[in-house]
Amino acid sequence: MADAEPQKHPSLRSFFVTGTDTGVGKSLVSAALLRALGKRHARVVGMKPVAAGTTLTDGVLANDDVLMLRAASTCRVPPGLDNPVLLHDPLSPHLAAARAGVTIDIPHIVACHRQLLLLADAVVVEGAGGFLVPLSETETGADLAQALGLPVVLVVGLRLGCLNHALLTAQAIGARGLTLAGWVANHIDPAMLEQASNIAFLQRQLGAPLLGSIAYQPGPDARTVNLELP
Repeated sequence: MADAEPQKHPSLRSFFVTGTDTGVGKSLVSAALLRALGKRHARVVGMKPVAAGTTLTDGVLANDDVLMLRAASTCRVPPGLDNPVLLHDPLSPHLAAARAGVTIDIPHIVACHRQLLLLADAVVVEGAGGFLVPLSETETGADLAQALGLPVVLVVGLRLGCLNHALLTAQAIGARGLTLAGWVANHIDPAMLEQASNIAFLQRQLGAPLLGSIAYQPGPDARTVNLELP
């Protein structure tokens, strides 16, 4: 996958954000992308198709990732559109859905995304977990990404093992016929050695533009993150 020429996608209205693992900053990057898109478009909205794990916020059960995306969006949409599947337990989606007696319906999520494109100028879709996270016994997040057919932004959590995770994820994205539109380096482990060398290696290998490098943040704040748009 080395030596591919990075491509820009200035006219695209929607992106799918995935990560090398869970907890690598997908919501932070998705919110930062929404803020960047908001400088170009009047109406931008985030979408978290499947969210697992809820907290009680203002008397209502909600997911923290969904709330972060809504805070970065410039228009409000029905909650069934920007978060079609809300699962209570903080588990892999296939387990959380089974415990809730819920079936994650990919065609329904695709239909919700189409509705969002009618209501907003740009949509950022944040996947759950890593790219191949199970949604059921037979379907994964990669199936959802493929059904949506969107260019993908990959969040690389900089920690030991990230090179393998990033290259495998990029390979899986390409195997689904999807475009890796860009990637973001997120410094989630401040003690990691040779962080700059790891970034330089991925710049040579991934064949997609580096959209930004996010300094370590004890608490995620998208307002402090500046990203280039793919």
